[in-house]
This record gives sequence, structure tokens and C-alpha cells, in this order.
Amino acid sequence: MKSAMISSHLNFKNKHILVVGDVMLDRYWHGGTSRISPEAPVQVVKVSNVEDRPGGAANVALGLAKLGVGVSLVGVVGADENAVALENALTQYGVDCHFVTADNLPTITKLRVISRHQQLIRLDFEERDDSLSQNQAVADKVASLLPESNAVIFSDYAKGCLADVQSLIQLANQANVPSFVDPKGDDFSIYQGATLVKPNLVEFEAIVGKCANLKEIEEKGLELRERFGWKALLVTRGEDGLVLLEDGKPSFSLATAAKEVFDVTGAGDTVVAVLTAVFTTSKRFADAVDYANQAAGYVVGKLGTASIDADTLEAIMFARSHSMNFGVLSPEDLQEQIKVAQHNGEKIVFTNGCFDILHPGHVTYIKQAKALGDRLVVAVNTDASVKRLKGDTRPINDLTHRMAVLEGIGAIDWVTWFDEDTPLEVIQQLTPDVLVKGGDYTIESIVGADHVLDHGGEVKVLTFVDGYSTTKIIEKANS
Repeated sequence: MKSAMISSHLNFKNKHILVVGDVMLDRYWHGGTSRISPEAPVQVVKVSNVEDRPGGAANVALGLAKLGVGVSLVGVVGADENAVALENALTQYGVDCHFVTADNLPTITKLRVISRHQQLIRLDFEERDDSLSQNQAVADKVASLLPESNAVIFSDYAKGCLADVQSLIQLANQANVPSFVDPKGDDFSIYQGATLVKPNLVEFEAIVGKCANLKEIEEKGLELRERFGWKALLVTRGEDGLVLLEDGKPSFSLATAAKEVFDVTGAGDTVVAVLTAVFTTSKRFADAVDYANQAAGYVVGKLGTASIDADTLEAIMFARSHSMNFGVLSPEDLQEQIKVAQHNGEKIVFTNGCFDILHPGHVTYIKQAKALGDRLVVAVNTDASVKRLKGDTRPINDLTHRMAVLEGIGAIDWVTWFDEDTPLEVIQQLTPDVLVKGGDYTIESIVGADHVLDHGGEVKVLTFVDGYSTTKIIEKANS
């Protein structure tokens, strides 16, 4: 099967997610600058446009709503005009707001002054109150909304709404509702028992100490996940990608999907929103992380607190599934896709050859190879490699032609290439679950067999169908 059922993953009909956390209003003043103030050495901005957007936990809720998810939002606001502006900005997208109003607090507001697409200054208006009455009011609203929720997100910006987040996680667990946490602070014990916790690298290292490399992140992350009883831990590392540590599965890392970073504001909100939404449908963390990574790559290319809608995300994933997830891929891109497939329990089968002139014997062999697993990779010798092995008259068909023909065979999921005389390097890079070779080989004589076996894989020898040979076809054509 060559195309992923992307639309089924994004079918959020009848899904409802509860968001609880620190809501805020992101206000933008846009204007031009043409002179320096005579009062101080600062630019004068002539404000021409004022824009209000939901921020913090409110941005998470907005992101979910734009994906087509039913959303309820619990947060603390002040008794002021900014609270009204925030609620209006949310309800127009269908977010069901259940705010706790604190008469002694302002609605958290972050004012950014923007000129020529550059942020000149940010002004924050906020105070914090962790009163027992506020905590109880939040808990009461959460308890009333959990029964209708498929998941709950706790979006913590350390502003006070989640001062008693441990009690809220316990409420979610009692209701059998998975909880996803975007954490803050230097005490992750308050998130004990959550389903998944998603710190960025700075937040993660504030807990476990500096990590010199990916292996150290995995080791310390595993210990942290087990200590606090999380089913999964996701560490986002900016330009270095994401690392997922899931209970009972090997670590899983993805390179960042961002092509250009313009503004990281709201990227973490997007990750936790898309991650949770996809998990409610697929129930697989790796799928959810893959989607969240692509969504974050999209929003960091936008100015300000951005979101992604379902149509845009579906288009990105559809294009990716047809241009990257299947078909012809470089060994580097294929390595990423194999990580996703193997993490989801799929068995990867690998074979290789010149495949200069494809004949029925090849097709039968390919079908037999595919039957040994879930995904079949065919690695093809480059033209230079074929020439070294077969002589100056070969290949008959160039690499692009050979790979295009192989891509059209339904049993093949991925086609890649290698320039060396043997496929050893690409086998070591991809580490398939099953290595297949056709002919009269013994397992000991197959290139790459030791590597696959050392990593718990299998090596199989298949017999070619008699009567078919590329060399014989060429000789017959020349006779």
C-alpha cells in the first residue's frame, strides 16, 4: 500500500479535548518607523493596526479548534476588557470557554510592537495568585468537563492556573482520560502520573542537567519517565528535532521539519495541540509526534503566534506521503521513515541489486521478499557501481530509469541507491529487520548479514525463478 490514509488520521469528528492552563492575550501593535524619537535614542512607531490573538493555553485551544476538534478551555482571567477580547477571539472559532474570573488579577496580556516584520519590544501585564479558592474553582470546572473529553492538555506557563496540577492529573486518571502536559519550572514531580510530558530541551536539562549528546538525553529521559510514571516523554530540541521515549519501546527521534525559522512563538503550543489531537484517533505516540513535527515546522515560518488548520496539515502530510514517505528516497530521508515504521511495529525487509532490465523473475522475487515483512526497501546500484561490477557496456538503463520502474511495482514501498560496490554501508545505515538475497548464497556470505543479525534481524535466501536473466536478455537482443 503506497499511500497513507492521511484523512483518517485527521478525522476529528466527535473528538473533544479539554485544555487547562494559563490563558493570555497576545496583542500586536503594527506600524511603520521612519524617525528616531527626540526624547530618547529609540525608534518612533506610528501604530496603524492593532491585532489580538489568543496566547498560552488559549493558543493551544485555538489550534485544536482550527483542526476541527471540539474544545473546552479552562483558565483564569481578570474582570477586565482584555478578558472579553480574549473570549471573543476564541468563541468565534468554536472554543467553549470556562473561565475562572479573579477580581484581583488582570488578564495576562503580552503586548508586542512590530515594525517591518520585526519585533521591537514586548510589554507584559500580569500578576500571580495561587489561592486555594482559585485552585478549587479550576478543579471544579475540570471535573465537570472531563466526562465529555477524549483527552486533556495541561498547558503550564507558570502563571498560577496550574498551581495544583497534580490534583488535576489525578482527576484525569480517575476519569480514564489521557493527559498531555506542556511543563514549566524545575519540579516535574508535580506532573507525576501524566500520560505524556513534553518539555523542550532547556526545560528538560533544568531537571536532569546538561546532556552532551542524544544518548545522554535518552538515558536521563528514560530514568525521568520511569520515576514519574509517564507513558511517554517527548523532548523537543528546536533545530535538532524531537526525541520520544515511550514505555516498552525503543527511543524514537525525528529531525526537525522546519525549513525556515521566522518566529518560534507558539511552536510548543502547536506541537502539544497536534500531538494530542492525532493521538485521540491513532492511539500511537509515534504517529502523533510525526504530525506534530510537521505542524511545528509550518508555524515557525510564520510571524507571531500562529496555528495550522486541518486542511493545511493534511496537505503537508499528503504531499509528504507521496514525495517522501514512499517511493524513491535518499538513504538519509529513508532512514527517518524507517525509524517511524519500526517504532510502530512494522517489519522492514531489504534487498538490493542492479535491476538493469526488469523481467518476470525479478517481479516474482520482489513479491516473495515483500511477503516476509510489512515494508520492502530495494537498494539499487548507481550507474558507476554497475559499470564497475558489470563492465563498460552496462547499465543498459540509467539509475533514474531503473528506480522509476521499480517504484511502479506495488510490492515495493521504498527505492534508494548506493554508489559502493556492495550495499554494506546503506544496510548499516538503515538496519532493516530482514535482509533478503536471491541466488545460491549462504547466509554467511551475504554482505551485511552480520550487521542485521547482530541487531536482532533475520537473513533470508530466496531462489530466483529459472529461465530469466538480464545477461541472457541482452545476449538475445544482440544476436
